[in-house]
Amino acid sequence: MFKAEPFVTRLAFLASDRPEAQEARIALIARYGEVPPNEAQVVVALGGDGFMLETLHDQMGGGHKPIYGMNRGSVGFLMNEYSEDGLLERISVAEKAVIHPLTMTAVDTYGKPHKALAINEVSLLRQTRQTAKLRISIDGKVRLNELSCDGAMVATPAGSTAYNLSAHGPIIPLDAKVLALTPISAFRPRRWRGALLAHTAKVSFDILEADKRPVSAVADNLEVRDVLEVHIAEDREISMYMLFDAGRSLEERMLAEQFSV
Repeated sequence: MFKAEPFVTRLAFLASDRPEAQEARIALIARYGEVPPNEAQVVVALGGDGFMLETLHDQMGGGHKPIYGMNRGSVGFLMNEYSEDGLLERISVAEKAVIHPLTMTAVDTYGKPHKALAINEVSLLRQTRQTAKLRISIDGKVRLNELSCDGAMVATPAGSTAYNLSAHGPIIPLDAKVLALTPISAFRPRRWRGALLAHTAKVSFDILEADKRPVSAVADNLEVRDVLEVHIAEDREISMYMLFDAGRSLEERMLAEQFSV
């Protein structure tokens, strides 16, 4: 359970621009009061999974406050159920998930490096009608000389149930210390389905025929166009904290997702 202080009383409420999220913020502030995020014990995020990712990224910039999400959006895998009742009690006994982001360094065709952090995944995507051609190296050693595909991604355990799962990648337990390397619509080699890597692995992509087959690199919501090479590694120096209702931890949700039909 989350045990930052004996009892949580100081909350900051952040909301997406959806009307239901804004209405919920007004109602919750009227009931529980509000302090600025830098003075809060917990930040309450109201919206969907996309807004949770935005809030986590904002917290990486400073503060590292625990975030308790409530679903006021279209997708709520990372959110708790919305209710105005008993919020302080729910947060005080909540279960904590620790998240570590990926660092991406993408070098574009002008030789300019672009750095970004990703909570879910770093994905490489073809920019035109032609397939991308990628060379993949792990810890400096080439493991796949040429992958023809729509793209590829490296996903964190927390992100393994998002785009990675849609691309038929594996769901990874949160504490597994593993990253997923997943192709997107692989054409050759057809039978390659990706790999599970140690969380310490350093993954590099070289874009082949970049002038003819341009590729973009995306770290969550930041896109870099026309890249030549992309380097990805987990950053264990950065930790973010998400809070989930007792009995509904992120680990439990990810396990349940593997048995959903």
